[in-house]
Amino acid sequence: MLDIDPTLPAELGPLQWLVGDWEGTGHVQFAVGDDDVREHPFGQRVTFAHHGLPFLAYTSYAWLLDDELAPLAAESGYWSLARAADDRDNGPGMLPPTAPPRSVDDVEALRTADGGFEIEALIAHPTGVSELYLGTIAGPRIDLATDAVMRSASAKEHTASTRMLGLVEGDLLWAWDLAALGRPLASHASARLSRVRRLEAPEDDA
Repeated sequence: MLDIDPTLPAELGPLQWLVGDWEGTGHVQFAVGDDDVREHPFGQRVTFAHHGLPFLAYTSYAWLLDDELAPLAAESGYWSLARAADDRDNGPGMLPPTAPPRSVDDVEALRTADGGFEIEALIAHPTGVSELYLGTIAGPRIDLATDAVMRSASAKEHTASTRMLGLVEGDLLWAWDLAALGRPLASHASARLSRVRRLEAPEDDA
């Protein structure tokens, strides 16, 4: 049975270990031509937050570890369990639900035969790319693969991705494989992030 933080919707139980701010460093290595392999270290800050709805809001900002700490990449999106929407869900648009939210027992019924849960993630890039990932979460490990990639006319070619995330010794480790620029799916980037402790607001002595 799920052990869920009572401040979270029951559907976020499987994802609750992601909640918070994470920061660390990583490495990119990706071929963009026959003799051109781009390689560089980067810093990254990731946040998974919730707003009382059955999804996590995700943001990521990365920068080059050079003298200028030049901006490198940004992402934002939403992560949730994958299941059919019904009267317990918001929408479409701004319509509220018409039935009580799912309970822990309702969420338990969504477990797969191997004990995990199916999840989905929508991730948007400011470079004109939006990705829909489908995958699974089993304890502190997530495996995702793109079901669809949408690109604007101005975006660089990006056709598929897979991502793996895991909690190892209290740190968030991730790896990203990418198919882009005419290249098949290949290792692209990885990082190790540590949880950042948020400063508490000082108490009013008055």
